[in-house]
Amino acid sequence: MSIAREDYSETSLPINERFVSGVKRFLGAVGLELKRNYQLYLMVLPAVLLIFIFRYIPMYGVQIAFKDFVPTKGITGSEWVGFKHFIRFFESYNFWDILKNTLGLSLYQLIVGFPFPIILALILNQIKHNPFKKMVQTVTYIPHFVSVVVVIGMLTLFTSPDKGIIAHLFTMFGMEPINFMGEAKWFKSLYVFSGIWQSAGWGSIIYLAALAGVDPSLYEAASIDGASKWQKILYIDIPSIVPTAIILLLLNTGKLMSIGFEKVYLMQNPLNQSTSEIISTYVYKMGLLNSQYSYSAAIGLFNTMINFVLLITLNRIAKKANQTSLW
Repeated sequence: MSIAREDYSETSLPINERFVSGVKRFLGAVGLELKRNYQLYLMVLPAVLLIFIFRYIPMYGVQIAFKDFVPTKGITGSEWVGFKHFIRFFESYNFWDILKNTLGLSLYQLIVGFPFPIILALILNQIKHNPFKKMVQTVTYIPHFVSVVVVIGMLTLFTSPDKGIIAHLFTMFGMEPINFMGEAKWFKSLYVFSGIWQSAGWGSIIYLAALAGVDPSLYEAASIDGASKWQKILYIDIPSIVPTAIILLLLNTGKLMSIGFEKVYLMQNPLNQSTSEIISTYVYKMGLLNSQYSYSAAIGLFNTMINFVLLITLNRIAKKANQTSLW
């Protein structure tokens, strides 16, 4: 007489017991991982707490974009109005001007400014005279540590139509001085090229690090084959930094609409406001100066959603194109 044995496999258990069993296994695995590598997790803990406190907790306040926020009533006590403030912004007379200025300045900065650190890194990588190379690196790195306020002060002095060095050069060659800070058409170029001067050297560091990881035997083989410096750059250096460049391009694209508020606001004046009024400065004026908190929150959330969609879309395109992406 054969005795039938009951199958006690996990699949035969009720779904609630399977769920509890799965949670227990997961928590056990997490606990084991934490026990094995607790030193590493303790090192990363301050960064996680910093991001959680200053990035995730404030997201609770995003709901005021959908309410008529009254400080005395608080966030939960304010009246829910749905998309009222978004519609108000879309229908405002200056919506398209602000959006055009923000996109125009962002794309200008990305297209013109993004290649400069790459070009500088490729040039520095080819310099074999170490003292001269160190001097160039130091000179190009220093502007990064100059305050934005100081940079705008220098820019204002240099471009002054009365006492600026550029005005004196124009006068020497018999030309009329130009009030660069007072003409709207010059705002974008002043913003972008002053930013390149300030950040190109610092931005080249990560590309130099990528180039330092290139196998020296590739250069030796290229020299034996008679390759010139330009051919080494074209066929060895550039392909080696393409993955790094794509990651940085995705990160920069993800904040395409979030141009630095401080610099734009410091450069802004009534004469160039037609091209310098962007979303971040408009949010500041509406939210803090005019106390329209819900309206400014709605504009800021709209700006964030555009950045989010751009990042997700371009990350997917990059992943399909060459298997290089943020995730």
